[in-house]
Amino acid sequence: MKTIIANWKMQLSLKESLELARQSAKKIRRGRNKVVICPDFSALPFVGPILKGSGLDLGAQDSAMASRGAYTGEVSPFNLKALGAKYVILGHSERREHLHESSVIVNLKIKAALQNGLIPVLCVGEKSEIRKNGETEEYLSQELMHSLKEVKIKKASDLIIAYEPIWAISTNKNARPMSASEAAAIHKFIKAKAAKILKKEVLVLYGGSVNAGNAREFLKSAAIDGLLVGGASLKIKDFSLICSL
Repeated sequence: MKTIIANWKMQLSLKESLELARQSAKKIRRGRNKVVICPDFSALPFVGPILKGSGLDLGAQDSAMASRGAYTGEVSPFNLKALGAKYVILGHSERREHLHESSVIVNLKIKAALQNGLIPVLCVGEKSEIRKNGETEEYLSQELMHSLKEVKIKKASDLIIAYEPIWAISTNKNARPMSASEAAAIHKFIKAKAAKILKKEVLVLYGGSVNAGNAREFLKSAAIDGLLVGGASLKIKDFSLICSL
């Protein structure tokens, strides 16, 4: 069994989110893989009840650095847990780029999420220039060290890492998925690095232009523990197929 996370980003209206949630609860095969649905904040209170009893878990796309406080516009991990969320995506490259979110901030968010019983899904990944310069491993090492600094987990399932090479994310111009073999090699590196920091070997998912046509190759690899799916998760036919692989 692998873990497949749907990141709906900010692509849907509330009405569309509820319809996709209903279709997901009805059409995604139970038990084949662990499936997590991450709608935007406005849809969370309504999507949660739809998914209840479906075998699909609820996740959020971000959470705040603290449970409470004067953080205008932020969303408390305590409240996300109360809404039924089990997972939360943190440090996504789009937030790092557009909102200038640093690994120091991501680190605080991870700690707050863990304190409130959420499973953080830490996103890491390099830009094309870093890859071209042969600096991928050094860059990922720094992201992991800063994002996971002094993070303590009781068991391996308390935290997940998602490797999303920024140059491969489908919203980027000329994006293309990484080959499954190259992704597997980097996943092994990330697992080893994270294990040194956390003292436990956590799951590492792949994300970056994943679709119904290439998902099987990634899921076949023993080194790749699942997928973080963006655009393809908005198409129920494609996403239900990915979840059934």
